[in-house]
Amino acid sequence: MSERDWTSLPAMFFDQVGRLGDRPFLWAKRGGDYKPLSWGDTAARITPLARGLLAQGVEKGDRVMLVAENRPAWLVADMAIMSIGAITVPAYTTNTTNDHLHILHDSGAKGAIVSTRKLAEQLLPATLNAPELKFIIAMDPPEFSQELSLRVLHMDDVIEQGQQGHANIIEMANRAASDDTACIIYTSGTGGLPKGVMLSHRNLLSNCDGARERLVELGLSNEVFLSFLPLSHSYEHMVGHFFPMTIGAEIYYAQGVDTLSSDMIEARPTIMSAVPRLYETLHQRISAGVRKAGGLKEKMFLKTIELGTRRYQNPAGLGIVDHITDRLLDKLVRDKVRARFGGRLKALVSGGAPLNPDIGMFFTALGLQILQGYGQTETSPVISVNRPGDMKLHTVGPPLKDVEVKIADDGEILARGDLVMQGYWNNQEATNEAIRDGWVHTGDIGLIDEDGHLQITDRKKDIIVNSGGDNVSPQRVENILTIEPEIAQAMVYGDRHPHLVAVLVADADWLAAQGADAEKALVPVLERVNASLSNIEKVRRFILADEAFSVENELMTPTMKIRRHKILSLYGEALEVLYG
Repeated sequence: MSERDWTSLPAMFFDQVGRLGDRPFLWAKRGGDYKPLSWGDTAARITPLARGLLAQGVEKGDRVMLVAENRPAWLVADMAIMSIGAITVPAYTTNTTNDHLHILHDSGAKGAIVSTRKLAEQLLPATLNAPELKFIIAMDPPEFSQELSLRVLHMDDVIEQGQQGHANIIEMANRAASDDTACIIYTSGTGGLPKGVMLSHRNLLSNCDGARERLVELGLSNEVFLSFLPLSHSYEHMVGHFFPMTIGAEIYYAQGVDTLSSDMIEARPTIMSAVPRLYETLHQRISAGVRKAGGLKEKMFLKTIELGTRRYQNPAGLGIVDHITDRLLDKLVRDKVRARFGGRLKALVSGGAPLNPDIGMFFTALGLQILQGYGQTETSPVISVNRPGDMKLHTVGPPLKDVEVKIADDGEILARGDLVMQGYWNNQEATNEAIRDGWVHTGDIGLIDEDGHLQITDRKKDIIVNSGGDNVSPQRVENILTIEPEIAQAMVYGDRHPHLVAVLVADADWLAAQGADAEKALVPVLERVNASLSNIEKVRRFILADEAFSVENELMTPTMKIRRHKILSLYGEALEVLYG
Protein backbone atom coordinates (compact mmCIF):
# COMPACT_ATOMS: atom_id res chain seq x y z
CA MET A 1 0.00 0.00 0.00
CA SER A 2 1.46 3.34 -1.03
CA GLU A 3 1.10 6.57 0.93
CA ARG A 4 -1.55 7.90 -1.44
CA ASP A 5 -3.64 4.73 -0.96
CA TRP A 6 -4.09 5.21 2.80
CA THR A 7 -7.83 5.46 3.42
CA SER A 8 -7.68 5.83 7.20
CA LEU A 9 -5.28 6.65 9.99
CA PRO A 10 -5.24 3.07 11.38
CA ALA A 11 -4.62 1.72 7.87
CA MET A 12 -1.68 4.11 7.62
CA PHE A 13 -0.36 2.99 11.01
CA PHE A 14 -0.51 -0.75 10.26
CA ASP A 15 1.10 -0.18 6.86
CA GLN A 16 3.98 1.59 8.62
CA VAL A 17 4.25 -1.29 11.09
CA GLY A 18 4.73 -3.65 8.15
CA ARG A 19 7.65 -1.57 6.94
CA LEU A 20 9.22 -0.46 10.22
CA GLY A 21 8.39 -3.38 12.56
CA ASP A 22 11.34 -3.58 14.96
CA ARG A 23 12.41 0.06 14.74
CA PRO A 24 11.92 2.25 17.85
CA PHE A 25 8.71 4.24 17.74
CA LEU A 26 7.48 5.52 21.13
CA TRP A 27 9.85 6.57 23.91
CA ALA A 28 8.76 7.14 27.52
CA LYS A 29 10.55 7.51 30.84
CA ARG A 30 10.70 4.27 32.82
CA GLY A 31 13.04 3.90 35.77
CA GLY A 32 14.52 7.34 35.13
CA ASP A 33 15.59 6.63 31.55
CA TYR A 34 13.86 6.79 28.19
CA LYS A 35 12.90 3.30 26.99
CA PRO A 36 11.54 2.54 23.51
CA LEU A 37 8.50 0.69 22.27
CA SER A 38 8.90 -0.56 18.70
CA TRP A 39 6.32 -0.17 15.95
CA GLY A 40 5.58 -3.88 16.19
CA ASP A 41 5.25 -3.84 19.98
CA THR A 42 2.88 -0.87 19.74
CA ALA A 43 0.70 -2.74 17.23
CA ALA A 44 0.74 -5.78 19.53
CA ARG A 45 -0.98 -3.62 22.18
CA ILE A 46 -3.40 -1.89 19.84
CA THR A 47 -4.98 -4.97 18.28
CA PRO A 48 -5.98 -6.74 21.53
CA LEU A 49 -7.23 -3.49 23.04
CA ALA A 50 -9.37 -3.01 19.93
CA ARG A 51 -10.80 -6.52 20.39
CA GLY A 52 -11.38 -5.72 24.06
CA LEU A 53 -13.39 -2.64 23.06
CA LEU A 54 -15.47 -4.81 20.74
CA ALA A 55 -16.11 -7.11 23.70
CA GLN A 56 -17.42 -4.09 25.65
CA GLY A 57 -20.00 -3.50 22.93
CA VAL A 58 -18.26 -0.68 21.05
CA GLU A 59 -19.45 -0.55 17.45
CA LYS A 60 -18.65 1.46 14.33
CA GLY A 61 -19.55 5.12 14.91
CA ASP A 62 -19.66 4.87 18.71
CA ARG A 63 -17.82 7.60 20.60
CA VAL A 64 -15.16 6.83 23.23
CA MET A 65 -13.81 9.63 25.41
CA LEU A 66 -10.04 9.69 26.05
CA VAL A 67 -8.68 11.57 29.08
CA ALA A 68 -4.95 11.12 29.62
CA GLU A 69 -1.64 12.92 29.73
CA ASN A 70 0.78 12.31 26.84
CA ARG A 71 2.08 8.75 27.04
CA PRO A 72 2.34 5.72 24.71
CA ALA A 73 -1.00 4.41 26.01
CA TRP A 74 -2.68 7.55 24.58
CA LEU A 75 -1.64 6.58 21.07
CA VAL A 76 -2.48 2.92 21.70
CA ALA A 77 -5.98 3.84 22.87
CA ASP A 78 -6.55 6.29 20.02
CA MET A 79 -5.54 3.78 17.36
CA ALA A 80 -7.53 0.97 18.97
CA ILE A 81 -10.71 3.08 19.02
CA MET A 82 -10.36 4.15 15.39
CA SER A 83 -9.27 0.70 14.16
CA ILE A 84 -12.77 -0.69 14.83
CA GLY A 85 -14.50 2.28 13.24
CA ALA A 86 -15.33 4.04 16.51
CA ILE A 87 -14.66 7.73 17.12
CA THR A 88 -12.13 9.14 19.59
CA VAL A 89 -13.30 12.07 21.74
CA PRO A 90 -10.16 13.60 23.32
CA ALA A 91 -10.65 15.66 26.48
CA TYR A 92 -8.25 17.97 28.28
CA THR A 93 -6.70 16.75 31.51
CA THR A 94 -7.46 20.23 32.91
CA ASN A 95 -11.21 19.93 32.29
CA THR A 96 -13.55 20.50 35.18
CA THR A 97 -16.28 17.98 36.04
CA ASN A 98 -18.80 20.25 34.28
CA ASP A 99 -16.62 20.31 31.17
CA HIS A 100 -16.53 16.51 31.15
CA LEU A 101 -20.28 16.34 31.70
CA HIS A 102 -20.96 18.59 28.70
CA ILE A 103 -18.73 16.48 26.43
CA LEU A 104 -20.21 13.18 27.67
CA HIS A 105 -23.76 14.48 27.19
CA ASP A 106 -23.13 16.11 23.83
CA SER A 107 -21.10 13.28 22.29
CA GLY A 108 -23.18 10.47 23.80
CA ALA A 109 -19.94 8.59 24.49
CA LYS A 110 -20.44 4.87 25.15
CA GLY A 111 -17.15 4.51 27.01
CA ALA A 112 -14.28 6.48 28.49
CA ILE A 113 -10.58 5.68 28.79
CA VAL A 114 -8.78 7.56 31.57
CA SER A 115 -5.19 7.37 32.78
CA THR A 116 -4.56 8.27 36.42
CA ARG A 117 -6.71 8.09 39.53
CA LYS A 118 -6.45 11.87 39.89
CA LEU A 119 -7.93 12.44 36.43
CA ALA A 120 -10.56 9.77 37.04
CA GLU A 121 -11.73 11.48 40.23
CA GLN A 122 -12.42 14.62 38.17
CA LEU A 123 -14.32 12.61 35.56
CA LEU A 124 -16.33 10.27 37.78
CA PRO A 125 -18.89 12.77 39.15
CA ALA A 126 -19.81 13.60 35.54
CA THR A 127 -20.42 9.93 34.72
CA LEU A 128 -23.25 9.80 37.28
CA ASN A 129 -25.29 12.02 34.95
CA ALA A 130 -24.22 10.45 31.66
CA PRO A 131 -26.65 7.56 30.99
CA GLU A 132 -25.12 6.71 27.61
CA LEU A 133 -21.78 5.84 29.25
CA LYS A 134 -21.46 2.09 29.82
CA PHE A 135 -17.85 1.57 30.91
CA ILE A 136 -14.60 3.18 32.00
CA ILE A 137 -11.19 1.74 31.18
CA ALA A 138 -8.36 2.90 33.47
CA MET A 139 -4.77 2.89 32.21
CA ASP A 140 -3.52 2.76 35.81
CA PRO A 141 -5.08 0.43 38.43
CA PRO A 142 -8.69 1.63 38.95
CA GLU A 143 -8.80 2.21 42.69
CA PHE A 144 -11.55 4.81 42.83
CA SER A 145 -13.07 6.27 45.98
CA GLN A 146 -16.70 6.12 44.87
CA GLU A 147 -19.09 3.34 43.88
CA LEU A 148 -20.21 3.32 40.26
CA SER A 149 -23.02 1.57 38.44
CA LEU A 150 -21.06 1.26 35.20
CA ARG A 151 -18.28 -1.20 34.42
CA VAL A 152 -14.79 -0.16 35.53
CA LEU A 153 -11.92 -2.12 34.00
CA HIS A 154 -8.12 -1.99 33.95
CA MET A 155 -6.61 -1.54 30.48
CA ASP A 156 -4.27 -4.49 31.02
CA ASP A 157 -7.30 -6.72 31.70
CA VAL A 158 -9.09 -5.46 28.59
CA ILE A 159 -5.97 -6.15 26.51
CA GLU A 160 -5.70 -9.65 28.02
CA GLN A 161 -9.36 -10.25 27.22
CA GLY A 162 -8.77 -9.04 23.67
CA GLN A 163 -5.90 -11.46 23.19
CA GLN A 164 -8.47 -14.27 23.34
CA GLY A 165 -10.54 -12.70 20.55
CA HIS A 166 -10.40 -13.52 16.87
CA ALA A 167 -11.48 -10.33 15.09
CA ASN A 168 -9.01 -9.26 12.38
CA ILE A 169 -8.34 -5.69 13.48
CA ILE A 170 -5.98 -4.88 10.62
CA GLU A 171 -8.62 -5.97 8.14
CA MET A 172 -11.20 -3.80 9.93
CA ALA A 173 -8.80 -0.83 9.80
CA ASN A 174 -8.29 -1.29 6.07
CA ARG A 175 -12.06 -1.35 5.47
CA ALA A 176 -12.50 2.14 6.95
CA ALA A 177 -13.57 4.82 4.48
CA SER A 178 -11.65 8.08 4.22
CA ASP A 179 -14.81 10.06 4.95
CA ASP A 180 -15.56 8.17 8.17
CA THR A 181 -15.29 10.39 11.24
CA ALA A 182 -12.00 9.74 13.05
CA CYS A 183 -12.38 12.03 16.06
CA ILE A 184 -14.50 14.75 17.63
CA ILE A 185 -12.42 17.51 19.21
CA TYR A 186 -14.27 19.99 21.41
CA THR A 187 -13.36 23.64 21.00
CA SER A 188 -14.84 26.73 22.64
CA GLY A 189 -17.30 28.94 20.82
CA THR A 190 -18.50 32.48 21.46
CA GLY A 191 -21.45 31.15 23.43
CA GLY A 192 -19.13 29.49 25.89
CA LEU A 193 -20.19 25.86 25.45
CA PRO A 194 -17.56 23.89 23.52
CA LYS A 195 -18.60 22.57 20.11
CA GLY A 196 -17.53 19.17 18.84
CA VAL A 197 -15.47 19.47 15.65
CA MET A 198 -15.85 16.33 13.53
CA LEU A 199 -12.67 15.45 11.65
CA SER A 200 -12.52 12.62 9.13
CA HIS A 201 -9.59 10.41 8.20
CA ARG A 202 -9.41 12.35 4.92
CA ASN A 203 -9.21 15.66 6.81
CA LEU A 204 -6.27 14.56 8.94
CA LEU A 205 -4.37 12.61 6.28
CA SER A 206 -4.60 15.56 3.88
CA ASN A 207 -3.19 17.83 6.59
CA CYS A 208 -0.34 15.39 7.24
CA ASP A 209 0.41 15.23 3.51
CA GLY A 210 0.46 19.03 3.29
CA ALA A 211 2.82 19.27 6.27
CA ARG A 212 5.17 16.70 4.75
CA GLU A 213 5.30 18.58 1.44
CA ARG A 214 6.03 21.83 3.27
CA LEU A 215 8.88 20.35 5.35
CA VAL A 216 10.36 17.93 2.83
CA GLU A 217 13.22 20.28 1.98
CA LEU A 218 14.49 19.83 5.54
CA GLY A 219 15.54 16.37 4.37
CA LEU A 220 12.98 14.26 6.24
CA SER A 221 14.71 11.07 7.35
CA ASN A 222 14.74 9.28 10.72
CA GLU A 223 13.06 12.23 12.41
CA VAL A 224 12.56 12.54 16.16
CA PHE A 225 9.67 14.49 17.75
CA LEU A 226 9.28 15.51 21.38
CA SER A 227 5.60 15.54 22.39
CA PHE A 228 4.59 17.74 25.30
CA LEU A 229 1.58 19.82 24.20
CA PRO A 230 -1.70 18.13 25.18
CA LEU A 231 -2.69 15.48 22.66
CA SER A 232 -6.31 16.58 23.17
CA HIS A 233 -5.36 19.84 21.41
CA SER A 234 -5.91 19.62 17.64
CA TYR A 235 -2.44 21.08 16.96
CA GLU A 236 -0.51 18.39 18.86
CA HIS A 237 -3.01 15.76 17.76
CA MET A 238 -1.93 16.23 14.16
CA VAL A 239 1.58 17.71 14.29
CA GLY A 240 2.91 15.63 17.20
CA HIS A 241 0.85 12.47 16.78
CA PHE A 242 -0.39 11.62 13.29
CA PHE A 243 2.19 13.49 11.20
CA PRO A 244 5.19 11.72 12.80
CA MET A 245 3.47 8.40 12.07
CA THR A 246 3.07 9.22 8.38
CA ILE A 247 6.80 9.88 7.97
CA GLY A 248 7.93 6.95 10.16
CA ALA A 249 9.37 9.18 12.89
CA GLU A 250 10.09 8.42 16.54
CA ILE A 251 8.08 10.15 19.27
CA TYR A 252 9.47 10.95 22.71
CA TYR A 253 6.99 11.91 25.43
CA ALA A 254 8.13 14.73 27.69
CA GLN A 255 7.43 14.30 31.40
CA GLY A 256 6.15 17.87 31.66
CA VAL A 257 7.03 21.50 31.14
CA ASP A 258 9.27 21.51 34.23
CA THR A 259 11.50 18.80 32.77
CA LEU A 260 11.36 19.99 29.17
CA SER A 261 14.94 21.31 29.10
CA SER A 262 16.41 17.98 30.23
CA ASP A 263 13.98 16.03 28.02
CA MET A 264 15.17 17.99 24.97
CA ILE A 265 18.78 17.14 25.73
CA GLU A 266 17.93 13.44 26.12
CA ALA A 267 15.55 13.14 23.18
CA ARG A 268 17.59 15.36 20.85
CA PRO A 269 14.56 16.14 18.63
CA THR A 270 15.03 17.03 14.99
CA ILE A 271 11.65 18.78 14.61
CA MET A 272 9.84 20.40 17.49
CA SER A 273 6.36 21.89 17.49
CA ALA A 274 5.20 24.25 20.21
CA VAL A 275 2.96 27.18 20.98
CA PRO A 276 4.26 30.76 21.42
CA ARG A 277 4.07 30.48 25.21
CA LEU A 278 6.94 27.99 25.22
CA TYR A 279 9.10 30.19 23.02
CA GLU A 280 8.31 33.17 25.25
CA THR A 281 9.36 31.18 28.32
CA LEU A 282 12.57 29.96 26.69
CA HIS A 283 13.35 33.51 25.55
CA GLN A 284 12.95 34.75 29.14
CA ARG A 285 15.11 31.96 30.58
CA ILE A 286 17.90 32.36 28.05
CA SER A 287 17.91 36.15 28.38
CA ALA A 288 17.90 35.98 32.18
CA GLY A 289 20.83 33.55 32.15
CA VAL A 290 22.81 35.84 29.86
CA ARG A 291 22.14 38.89 32.05
CA LYS A 292 23.20 36.95 35.12
CA ALA A 293 26.44 35.88 33.44
CA GLY A 294 27.19 39.46 32.39
CA GLY A 295 30.60 40.59 31.17
CA LEU A 296 32.05 39.18 27.97
CA LYS A 297 29.42 36.42 27.67
CA GLU A 298 26.60 38.95 27.64
CA LYS A 299 28.39 41.14 25.09
CA MET A 300 29.02 38.16 22.79
CA PHE A 301 25.40 37.06 23.07
CA LEU A 302 24.01 40.51 22.26
CA LYS A 303 26.39 40.78 19.31
CA THR A 304 25.16 37.41 18.07
CA ILE A 305 21.56 38.64 18.19
CA GLU A 306 22.52 41.87 16.41
CA LEU A 307 24.41 40.18 13.58
CA GLY A 308 21.87 37.38 13.21
CA THR A 309 19.08 39.94 12.91
CA ARG A 310 20.96 41.95 10.33
CA ARG A 311 21.80 38.81 8.33
CA TYR A 312 18.10 37.83 8.25
CA GLN A 313 17.00 41.31 7.19
CA ASN A 314 19.70 41.74 4.54
CA PRO A 315 21.81 38.62 3.82
CA ALA A 316 24.26 40.59 1.69
CA GLY A 317 24.50 43.47 4.12
CA LEU A 318 27.25 42.18 6.43
CA GLY A 319 30.72 43.51 5.70
CA ILE A 320 33.78 41.28 5.78
CA VAL A 321 34.59 41.99 9.44
CA ASP A 322 31.01 41.41 10.57
CA HIS A 323 30.82 38.26 8.47
CA ILE A 324 33.93 36.81 10.11
CA THR A 325 32.65 37.84 13.56
CA ASP A 326 29.30 36.22 12.83
CA ARG A 327 30.99 32.95 11.79
CA LEU A 328 33.05 32.98 14.98
CA LEU A 329 29.98 33.65 17.15
CA ASP A 330 28.23 30.76 15.44
CA LYS A 331 30.75 28.45 17.11
CA LEU A 332 31.08 30.31 20.41
CA VAL A 333 27.41 31.17 21.05
CA ARG A 334 24.94 29.57 18.65
CA ASP A 335 26.35 26.06 19.00
CA LYS A 336 25.85 26.26 22.78
CA VAL A 337 22.26 27.44 22.33
CA ARG A 338 21.56 24.67 19.82
CA ALA A 339 23.01 22.15 22.27
CA ARG A 340 20.36 23.16 24.82
CA PHE A 341 17.77 21.96 22.30
CA GLY A 342 19.52 18.64 21.79
CA GLY A 343 21.96 19.72 19.10
CA ARG A 344 20.24 18.41 15.97
CA LEU A 345 17.12 20.53 15.49
CA LYS A 346 16.19 21.13 11.87
CA ALA A 347 13.25 23.40 12.68
CA LEU A 348 11.04 24.76 15.42
CA VAL A 349 7.40 25.02 14.37
CA SER A 350 5.12 27.52 16.09
CA GLY A 351 1.34 27.30 15.93
CA GLY A 352 -1.85 27.45 17.96
CA ALA A 353 -1.60 31.21 18.54
CA PRO A 354 0.15 34.24 16.97
CA LEU A 355 3.92 34.39 17.51
CA ASN A 356 5.43 37.73 18.45
CA PRO A 357 7.82 38.57 15.55
CA ASP A 358 10.44 39.75 18.06
CA ILE A 359 10.45 36.28 19.65
CA GLY A 360 10.75 34.70 16.23
CA MET A 361 13.63 37.00 15.37
CA PHE A 362 15.39 36.14 18.65
CA PHE A 363 15.53 32.41 17.83
CA THR A 364 16.29 32.99 14.17
CA ALA A 365 19.26 35.19 15.09
CA LEU A 366 20.47 32.39 17.37
CA GLY A 367 20.54 29.96 14.46
CA LEU A 368 17.32 28.12 15.26
CA GLN A 369 14.95 28.03 12.27
CA ILE A 370 11.44 28.83 13.51
CA LEU A 371 8.51 28.32 11.15
CA GLN A 372 5.26 30.00 12.14
CA GLY A 373 2.03 28.44 10.96
CA TYR A 374 -1.69 29.10 11.25
CA GLY A 375 -4.89 27.14 11.49
CA GLN A 376 -7.74 26.11 13.74
CA THR A 377 -9.44 22.93 14.90
CA GLU A 378 -12.03 23.31 12.13
CA THR A 379 -9.25 22.98 9.53
CA SER A 380 -7.62 19.83 10.90
CA PRO A 381 -5.83 22.20 11.97
CA VAL A 382 -3.08 23.62 9.71
CA ILE A 383 -3.99 26.07 6.94
CA SER A 384 -0.56 27.56 6.26
CA VAL A 385 3.03 27.51 7.48
CA ASN A 386 6.25 29.19 6.45
CA ARG A 387 8.48 27.24 4.12
CA PRO A 388 12.13 26.61 5.08
CA GLY A 389 14.27 28.88 2.93
CA ASP A 390 11.35 31.24 2.27
CA MET A 391 10.54 32.43 5.76
CA LYS A 392 8.82 35.70 6.65
CA LEU A 393 8.56 36.04 10.41
CA HIS A 394 5.64 38.46 10.41
CA THR A 395 3.53 36.06 8.33
CA VAL A 396 2.16 32.54 8.79
CA GLY A 397 3.48 31.48 5.40
CA PRO A 398 1.70 30.32 2.24
CA PRO A 399 -1.21 27.84 2.34
CA LEU A 400 -0.43 24.13 2.39
CA LYS A 401 -0.62 22.04 -0.75
CA ASP A 402 -4.18 21.69 -2.10
CA VAL A 403 -5.48 24.33 0.32
CA GLU A 404 -7.24 27.39 -1.09
CA VAL A 405 -7.28 30.62 0.89
CA LYS A 406 -9.03 33.85 -0.03
CA ILE A 407 -9.87 37.09 1.72
CA ALA A 408 -13.57 38.01 1.92
CA ASP A 409 -14.83 41.52 1.25
CA ASP A 410 -14.81 42.29 4.98
CA GLY A 411 -11.22 41.03 5.32
CA GLU A 412 -12.07 37.65 6.86
CA ILE A 413 -9.80 34.72 5.98
CA LEU A 414 -11.63 31.86 4.24
CA ALA A 415 -10.15 28.41 3.56
CA ARG A 416 -11.25 25.49 1.39
CA GLY A 417 -9.95 21.98 0.72
CA ASP A 418 -9.86 18.48 2.17
CA LEU A 419 -8.77 20.00 5.48
CA VAL A 420 -12.22 21.51 6.19
CA MET A 421 -14.04 19.72 9.01
CA GLN A 422 -17.16 17.63 8.44
CA GLY A 423 -19.05 19.97 10.75
CA TYR A 424 -19.96 20.43 14.39
CA TRP A 425 -21.40 17.37 16.10
CA ASN A 426 -25.14 17.75 16.75
CA ASN A 427 -25.05 21.42 15.70
CA GLN A 428 -26.10 21.95 12.10
CA GLU A 429 -26.87 25.63 12.67
CA ALA A 430 -23.31 26.37 13.79
CA THR A 431 -21.97 24.22 10.95
CA ASN A 432 -23.93 26.23 8.38
CA GLU A 433 -22.59 29.44 9.85
CA ALA A 434 -18.95 28.25 9.81
CA ILE A 435 -18.92 26.58 6.38
CA ARG A 436 -20.53 28.33 3.44
CA ASP A 437 -20.19 27.08 -0.13
CA GLY A 438 -17.35 24.84 0.99
CA TRP A 439 -15.37 27.71 2.55
CA VAL A 440 -14.68 27.68 6.28
CA HIS A 441 -14.99 31.15 7.78
CA THR A 442 -12.08 31.43 10.21
CA GLY A 443 -13.17 34.52 12.13
CA ASP A 444 -9.71 36.03 11.57
CA ILE A 445 -8.85 39.11 9.50
CA GLY A 446 -5.84 39.07 7.24
CA LEU A 447 -4.24 39.68 3.89
CA ILE A 448 -2.18 37.78 1.34
CA ASP A 449 1.04 39.57 0.40
CA GLU A 450 2.80 39.77 -2.93
CA ASP A 451 4.68 36.52 -2.23
CA GLY A 452 1.53 34.57 -1.41
CA HIS A 453 2.18 34.60 2.34
CA LEU A 454 -0.79 34.92 4.65
CA GLN A 455 -0.63 37.61 7.31
CA ILE A 456 -3.04 37.74 10.26
CA THR A 457 -3.91 41.33 11.11
CA ASP A 458 -6.83 41.07 13.54
CA ARG A 459 -9.51 38.81 15.00
CA LYS A 460 -13.07 39.08 13.78
CA LYS A 461 -14.47 37.01 16.60
CA ASP A 462 -14.08 37.56 20.32
CA ILE A 463 -12.55 34.21 21.23
CA ILE A 464 -9.31 34.69 23.15
CA VAL A 465 -6.40 32.53 22.01
CA ASN A 466 -3.82 32.53 24.78
CA SER A 467 -0.11 32.03 24.16
CA GLY A 468 -0.53 28.32 24.83
CA GLY A 469 -2.95 28.04 21.91
CA ASP A 470 -6.01 27.41 24.11
CA ASN A 471 -9.34 28.94 23.11
CA VAL A 472 -11.18 30.81 25.86
CA SER A 473 -14.65 32.30 25.55
CA PRO A 474 -14.47 35.75 27.20
CA GLN A 475 -18.26 35.99 27.35
CA ARG A 476 -18.50 32.84 29.44
CA VAL A 477 -15.91 34.05 31.96
CA GLU A 478 -17.43 37.54 32.07
CA ASN A 479 -20.89 36.09 32.67
CA ILE A 480 -19.60 34.04 35.59
CA LEU A 481 -17.78 37.04 37.05
CA THR A 482 -20.85 39.26 36.91
CA ILE A 483 -22.97 36.68 38.71
CA GLU A 484 -21.14 37.76 41.85
CA PRO A 485 -23.03 40.57 43.63
CA GLU A 486 -19.87 42.61 44.10
CA ILE A 487 -19.10 42.73 40.34
CA ALA A 488 -21.40 44.74 38.07
CA GLN A 489 -19.48 44.45 34.78
CA ALA A 490 -16.35 42.78 33.51
CA MET A 491 -14.12 42.50 30.48
CA VAL A 492 -11.43 39.81 30.39
CA TYR A 493 -8.26 40.09 28.35
CA GLY A 494 -5.49 37.67 27.42
CA ASP A 495 -5.03 37.19 23.67
CA ARG A 496 -1.43 35.99 23.08
CA HIS A 497 -0.77 36.01 26.84
CA PRO A 498 -0.26 33.07 29.23
CA HIS A 499 -3.35 33.80 31.36
CA LEU A 500 -6.37 36.07 31.72
CA VAL A 501 -6.61 39.45 33.44
CA ALA A 502 -9.66 41.68 33.70
CA VAL A 503 -11.14 45.14 33.95
CA LEU A 504 -13.84 45.01 36.63
CA VAL A 505 -16.63 47.44 37.42
CA ALA A 506 -17.67 47.04 41.05
CA ASP A 507 -21.28 47.22 42.16
CA ALA A 508 -21.96 50.88 43.03
CA ASP A 509 -23.48 50.29 46.46
CA TRP A 510 -20.85 47.75 47.43
CA LEU A 511 -18.11 50.06 46.19
CA ALA A 512 -19.43 52.96 48.28
CA ALA A 513 -19.41 50.77 51.39
CA GLN A 514 -15.84 49.57 50.80
CA GLY A 515 -14.27 52.93 50.00
CA ALA A 516 -10.50 52.81 49.53
CA ASP A 517 -10.35 49.09 50.38
CA ALA A 518 -12.47 48.03 47.40
CA GLU A 519 -9.65 46.55 45.32
CA LYS A 520 -8.36 44.50 48.25
CA ALA A 521 -11.89 43.35 49.11
CA LEU A 522 -12.41 42.05 45.56
CA VAL A 523 -9.51 39.60 45.82
CA PRO A 524 -11.46 36.91 47.74
CA VAL A 525 -14.40 37.45 45.37
CA LEU A 526 -12.14 36.67 42.43
CA GLU A 527 -10.76 33.62 44.25
CA ARG A 528 -14.32 32.40 44.73
CA VAL A 529 -15.02 32.73 41.00
CA ASN A 530 -11.75 31.06 40.00
CA ALA A 531 -12.62 28.00 42.08
CA SER A 532 -15.37 27.21 39.56
CA LEU A 533 -13.25 27.83 36.45
CA SER A 534 -10.78 25.65 34.58
CA ASN A 535 -7.11 26.65 34.67
CA ILE A 536 -7.15 28.44 31.33
CA GLU A 537 -10.25 30.44 32.35
CA LYS A 538 -9.00 31.66 35.72
CA VAL A 539 -8.52 35.43 36.01
CA ARG A 540 -5.16 35.94 37.68
CA ARG A 541 -5.17 39.74 38.23
CA PHE A 542 -7.47 42.70 37.67
CA ILE A 543 -7.84 46.46 37.66
CA LEU A 544 -10.89 48.49 38.67
CA ALA A 545 -12.53 50.64 36.01
CA ASP A 546 -12.83 54.37 36.63
CA GLU A 547 -16.50 54.32 35.69
CA ALA A 548 -19.21 51.90 34.62
CA PHE A 549 -19.45 50.81 30.97
CA SER A 550 -22.40 52.59 29.35
CA VAL A 551 -23.86 53.62 26.00
CA GLU A 552 -23.22 57.24 26.95
CA ASN A 553 -19.47 56.82 27.34
CA GLU A 554 -19.43 54.56 24.24
CA LEU A 555 -18.10 51.57 26.19
CA MET A 556 -21.30 49.67 25.35
CA THR A 557 -23.31 49.30 22.16
CA PRO A 558 -27.00 50.27 21.98
CA THR A 559 -27.76 46.55 22.36
CA MET A 560 -25.80 46.56 25.64
CA LYS A 561 -22.77 44.66 24.47
CA ILE A 562 -19.38 45.85 25.69
CA ARG A 563 -17.13 47.50 23.11
CA ARG A 564 -13.89 45.62 23.70
CA HIS A 565 -11.74 47.81 21.49
CA LYS A 566 -12.99 50.96 23.24
CA ILE A 567 -12.33 49.52 26.68
CA LEU A 568 -8.88 48.40 25.57
CA SER A 569 -8.09 51.87 24.27
CA LEU A 570 -8.69 53.15 27.83
CA TYR A 571 -7.26 50.33 29.91
CA GLY A 572 -4.99 48.39 27.55
CA GLU A 573 -1.73 49.77 28.93
CA ALA A 574 -2.80 49.13 32.53
CA LEU A 575 -3.77 45.54 31.63
CA GLU A 576 -0.38 44.95 30.00
CA VAL A 577 1.32 46.16 33.20
CA LEU A 578 -0.43 43.31 35.06
CA TYR A 579 1.68 40.83 33.08
CA GLY A 580 4.86 42.34 34.46
